[in-house]
Amino acid sequence: MKRNIFAFPVTAALITAVLSLFPLCAAGRPGGSAAVQYSGRDFRKITSMTAQILNKNHYSLPAMTPELSGKIFDQYFNTLDPLHMFFTGEDVAKFLPVRENLGWQLMRGEYQFAFQVYTIYKQRYAEYRSFTEKMLASEIDFNVDEEIVTDRSKHPRPANQNELHEVWRKQIKNDLLNFRLSERAAKEELKKEKNANADTKPRDPKKSILRRQRDVGNSINKRDKIDILGLLLDSMAGTYGAHCDYQAPKLSEDFEIHMSLSLCGIGATLTSEDGYIKVVELVKKGPAEKSGKIKVNDRIVSVTQEDGETVDLIDMPVSQAVQYIRGKENTRVTLDILSGNSAVPAKVELVREKVQLEADAAKGEIKEINGVKVGVITLPSFYMDFSAAIRGDANARRASSDVAKILDNFNKQGINSLVFDLRNNGGGSLPDAIVLSGLFLNGGPVVQVRYNSGTRQERDPSEALLYSGPMVVLTNKFSASAAEIFTGALSDAKRAVVVGDSRTFGKGTVLQVESLSEYTNWFRRSVPSGSLTFEVAMFFRPAGDSVQQLGIKPDIILPALTDEMKIGEIYLENHLPWASIEPVKLNIWDKELDKKVSVLKEKSAARIKENRLYQTYIRQIELFREIRDRKKLSLNEEKRYMEYRREKAISDEVERQLSAAAESAEKDKKNKDLVLEEAVNIAADLSKL
Repeated sequence: MKRNIFAFPVTAALITAVLSLFPLCAAGRPGGSAAVQYSGRDFRKITSMTAQILNKNHYSLPAMTPELSGKIFDQYFNTLDPLHMFFTGEDVAKFLPVRENLGWQLMRGEYQFAFQVYTIYKQRYAEYRSFTEKMLASEIDFNVDEEIVTDRSKHPRPANQNELHEVWRKQIKNDLLNFRLSERAAKEELKKEKNANADTKPRDPKKSILRRQRDVGNSINKRDKIDILGLLLDSMAGTYGAHCDYQAPKLSEDFEIHMSLSLCGIGATLTSEDGYIKVVELVKKGPAEKSGKIKVNDRIVSVTQEDGETVDLIDMPVSQAVQYIRGKENTRVTLDILSGNSAVPAKVELVREKVQLEADAAKGEIKEINGVKVGVITLPSFYMDFSAAIRGDANARRASSDVAKILDNFNKQGINSLVFDLRNNGGGSLPDAIVLSGLFLNGGPVVQVRYNSGTRQERDPSEALLYSGPMVVLTNKFSASAAEIFTGALSDAKRAVVVGDSRTFGKGTVLQVESLSEYTNWFRRSVPSGSLTFEVAMFFRPAGDSVQQLGIKPDIILPALTDEMKIGEIYLENHLPWASIEPVKLNIWDKELDKKVSVLKEKSAARIKENRLYQTYIRQIELFREIRDRKKLSLNEEKRYMEYRREKAISDEVERQLSAAAESAEKDKKNKDLVLEEAVNIAADLSKL
């Protein structure tokens, strides 16, 4: 069922896409979906529901056709094998009789295609590992003049097994060459430093490659059936729209954690390495950190629940292991931990708690530039605890509340200007984006939303104006969705100067999230069924333009590394096209803002030209552009090493100048966010205008 966020005084009770990935954290319920036994009947229902809901409710209302069915077919193979390294043309040809009928099969609940193709995928990866072992046991000639394609996704699949083995041979040789070049460079550095006492014991690149393949192989072989089916359903969803997806139960739970910024668990970020579940990071004030018995790089070998059930985690994919470590608040869990070189695991008992993920919350600081106080608010996402909001909890965690507290503190300290940093903000809650926009506006429209049934406005719902001073919104190509709604509203109202990359991401669709588990309740069997996200509307700026595909162009473009990245809606397959509608009447904040922007541009350009640190940064951007546009790499060691040394020399010089300039800037080595610093300078200039 769709999530209706009725606790907010806005009519659009939907959420926009969160584009950033987030770490798997130990939280949730013991066992989770990993403990559920799914029947064929369950899979049929989940498959049919997903296909029927998409077909009847997506914004574009597409009819199921042989062409759409073929897209689903192709997308599943590309989901499993995006670089065309495992399926041959012969493999795909075996399934071609299904290609034009697959969509209708899924609508009828016929799901077997998912497992038939995945079986071939597992077989091919096992063959790849065996091929790698044999190749690494033989002599490899690095003096041959040959090249490897840097991105195989646009190239045809290998026609047969012979061509496939040639692709594997070059890939393994390239992986090994990367290790050799790294070791060679490290030895040269030691010679330069004349550090005879340094540990020069080389790594074994062959073992490193085999260990990495083992970890990937474990994940492939031990993936739950519901997750395998989820890959096909997600592939189907992606053919309807760039931001449509099916999330299997575990992913659906992780989405909730990300949006609410809280979890019930031990407070640790985990990964899989060499067959072990490894601790990557400890959440501050979480049970793991407070115990003092768990450290970063520790390995968790098994987990025991309160009822005495013990599960061995060796060789288990992290996506499954985390389900056993998760659990309800105030329940006990015992972990067997290996630390350092210890051969005997120590038992650590923890009580699961609700942990706040403060690293992803809004943050504020004040910077002073020539006597001007500039407040800086960094917002990684438009988060909101939907479950608490649905319960009517007035203290439900949300971005707008946290930002309001920061603004209150800024006002008390008397800031002269404000930078609102939305770089890398992939979106989140649409209702909260509207509420947050209202903190800076004096009423008026925030966004227009067009459904198939018609268009409606979402207006500033709050009478409270928490900040009325000069304002800069900082964006980049990763700023998307709700971040673009906020930016567009303030830009159209001439409320803020937008600064950043040449455009934002360009995600201008409204998404609806359906919990399929609630549908399965209708069939008198409740199993975790995941969730489905799909586009139901398109949002437009108050001035009438959509941000879809083209994004928002800032008032002042700053040179930045992110601007050189091929990121954005325009690069995504199946994205909806740009459109426009009639503008609505706006409450213009500053009618002279365009004139001020002209002055700010000149001042910023002059400052960047004279800034040695920024000019060095621009050289780094140029190097990145050159590497990005390269289509092939040499597999000849000497040629490759010459390329490596040239690039490294430029990179080292850039880094040296960055460090030197940063040290001279009050010896603050961490002060390397040149884009933010220039945005702060612009905000200070704006306050004087």
